[in-house]
Amino acid sequence: MNRLRGELISPEAALHLSEPMARELYKKYQNPGLATMLNLVGFDKTYASASGTVIKDLQGNEYLDFLAGYGSLNLGHNPEKVLEAVEAVSMRPNILQLSINPISAALAHNLALLAPGNLGRTFFCNSGTEAVEGALKLAKAALGKKSIVFCQNSFHGKTMGSLSVTGRKKYRKEFVPLVPNCIEIPFGDAGALEEILKKNSDIAAFIVEPIQGEGGINVPPEGYLRQVRRLCSEYNVLLILDEVQTGLGRTGKLFACEHEDVEPDILCLAKSLGGGVMPIGAFITTEVLWNKAYGGIEKSTLHTSTFGGNTRAAAAGLATIQEIIGNDLPGAAAEKGKYILEKLNSMKENYPLIKDVRGKGLLIGLEFAEPGSLTNKLTGGIAGKLAREYVGSLVAGDLYRQGKVLTAYTLNNPNVIRLEPPLTVSYDEIDKMLQALNSVLKKNSSTFRVALSGIKNVIASKLNS
Repeated sequence: MNRLRGELISPEAALHLSEPMARELYKKYQNPGLATMLNLVGFDKTYASASGTVIKDLQGNEYLDFLAGYGSLNLGHNPEKVLEAVEAVSMRPNILQLSINPISAALAHNLALLAPGNLGRTFFCNSGTEAVEGALKLAKAALGKKSIVFCQNSFHGKTMGSLSVTGRKKYRKEFVPLVPNCIEIPFGDAGALEEILKKNSDIAAFIVEPIQGEGGINVPPEGYLRQVRRLCSEYNVLLILDEVQTGLGRTGKLFACEHEDVEPDILCLAKSLGGGVMPIGAFITTEVLWNKAYGGIEKSTLHTSTFGGNTRAAAAGLATIQEIIGNDLPGAAAEKGKYILEKLNSMKENYPLIKDVRGKGLLIGLEFAEPGSLTNKLTGGIAGKLAREYVGSLVAGDLYRQGKVLTAYTLNNPNVIRLEPPLTVSYDEIDKMLQALNSVLKKNSSTFRVALSGIKNVIASKLNS
């Protein structure tokens, strides 16, 4: 029986789809709303090639990628050593659960050597949200407690468990009821954590990002993680550090928790672990906690993942770690991040549109000011709405169109754009980004101009749609 209602597109044909056809297929068969949003800021392009920090569109125009897959591309696009490692295992069984996989075993060994303290048991999965799901389950199973504490403005993923500890209502409200017994507290406030721990003896874990990425690149007060570690130990609560975005060199240390010499009970990794080539996530814990949750034959299959630790993904992970350590990319991130922050703080003095500059290493956020009441009144309230929700994306759109630099706003704070390039970015590429940003800020020196620019883009988009 022929079920086809048209002609199938072959892999070869897909490689040669025109840009208009790709847009049409995406809008019809994937996510029309997202396609519209990308069109509003001019991000709905198709790219032909990518290497390092540079991506090229179908017309041959070059762009600098300062988004880097939201921190997934610490080695840049298509890193040669990672591609070679994946190719080297191409004839091995990729998914064969009833066996011992030497490639994933080697990756787990290497992570145990590098992870803080006594972290030495690794579970492999496919993404950051899966790593968080596994960490939450392990914490409950190991301690026999049911409650989880998380932070306002946090982002840990969008599957049900991860979403339950993600601190933005926009992403949560359509899916209630979520996982129960999840308690929200302010980020960076160790006192608030202590108050909760005093009142509730059923808390299994506190999950926190060392730096909030999607929250707006929020850096906690110095000493916060040390205080959190002390409190969790005092009240027999497990500390889960979500280093999905901050891990593997991004902040100037291999793991961001090393800035304060803190050892978590469970560490979540993903994004750049696959070198931007293969999807892979992981959570790492201690032998003691693993044995409490999943020790012995009977419990060994309580938590599993079909694709977790597959051969190609693990090979990519091995090569990624080797490149990061061998080339001291954490050290490079620290130096380059310091250089960018110094330049951005100088710009802040000249442009009132910039409200704040913050970050560590190559995880940097630029927060923009909201309009004054007069500006908002002159635009009939439109400037205020755009500034509250879209100034980040509007500046990112201008930076992309005028300067050919790709970046984006942070999910929980749209007024912040991130500068999160590959750790391999060159100083020449950094200077080109800074020059482009300076030009955009000079042209749009106020939220009023940004709002008007955004209104023009919306109108133009509607006329062209």
